[in-house]
Amino acid sequence: MTKTIVTFRGFIRHIVWLVLWLVVIAAVASVPAYFILDRFGINLLSLLNLELANPQTLPNFMMSLMQNEPTKSLFLFTTFPGFTFAALFSSIFMIWVERKFVAKIQLRVGPQYAGKYGGILQNFADLFKLLFKEIIVPDKADRKVFLAVPLALMFVAGALLALVPVAPDFYIANPSVGVILVFALIGFSPIIALLAGWASNSKYSFLGGLRALHQMVAYEIPMILSVLGVVILTGVLAPAGGSALSLVSVVEAQSSVWFIVLQPLGAVVFFVAMLAELERIPFDLPEADSELVAGWQTEYSGMTFGIFTLATYIKFYALSGIFTVFFLGGWYGPSPVPPAVWFVLKTFLVMLLMMLPRAVMPRVRIDTLLRGGWSRLMLLTFVNLFLALLIVSLGLYHVGGL
Repeated sequence: MTKTIVTFRGFIRHIVWLVLWLVVIAAVASVPAYFILDRFGINLLSLLNLELANPQTLPNFMMSLMQNEPTKSLFLFTTFPGFTFAALFSSIFMIWVERKFVAKIQLRVGPQYAGKYGGILQNFADLFKLLFKEIIVPDKADRKVFLAVPLALMFVAGALLALVPVAPDFYIANPSVGVILVFALIGFSPIIALLAGWASNSKYSFLGGLRALHQMVAYEIPMILSVLGVVILTGVLAPAGGSALSLVSVVEAQSSVWFIVLQPLGAVVFFVAMLAELERIPFDLPEADSELVAGWQTEYSGMTFGIFTLATYIKFYALSGIFTVFFLGGWYGPSPVPPAVWFVLKTFLVMLLMMLPRAVMPRVRIDTLLRGGWSRLMLLTFVNLFLALLIVSLGLYHVGGL
């Protein structure tokens, strides 16, 4: 009989046990995998470029994963930090964590039947259900646009993921204008939502798309302005030769102090804007189930709806990683832990913090969101920008050995 998780402490204990079991299984599976690959003439140790005789190479496991650049690039794009890791971590593990986390706060049980460890297999059950459900296209819908929209949202989420650096030399792409590209990609999501609403030929879907477009106008300008202080400080603190608009340079500029210390208002504004961008409570107006059924996703079913969910959680992970890059020092942490691990841990904590409003806050009205974006958030961004200029002009970033 499945043991029910009834306390928050029990929930944390189950997560720790699950992670330990995964580590043990991976360690046990690596032994037969080595001999199987060796049987086919594939030397795993040379492939990974690891020297087991030198323990100092083990913490650099993720950094020295491949010998040749094409193989390394393929691994980065497909596995880590690419699509596979994001899909498994965000859409499988984090959905389960969110369900249990919110349930414990609201004194509920959450998933418990599918899987031994507190319903850990519930997401797989949901996935199989969506795989075998019929994809229904409304009669009067624009079929081509209707079916293309989920893939478009997935492409946007994947492109955001490609810009996130998880370690000094561990990223899919590092353009010199990475900060600009982040906001350029973010701007596509509300347009995609509007296209989904228009192509569905449904009043609920179209109203949800219009709400998404209204939200974008309210939060995107404060979101962009909140990062200007980060760019200004990066131009001063980044190593010589680095671009102030490069995400890697932004992290390197935080080698001594995180920008959340120098730019707390900017971090608050960016965090609130992320909630609106992801349409999470209290800013889930485009998908308001009590008003619009499911908003711009109302007419989608089967794996078209599943692709929406997968893309949304991949984007959730990517934006949390971008917040980590901008304000939490990216991969920086005590040296015994590999940089990539520090980055994932910080991103996990940001995702947990973003789940909290869903458990404790009601949905705001559209006029409240618009007024707050154009007044309070805008005012905070200008104050934050003034603080950044003050820090640079007075040389206050030298305090503490910077």
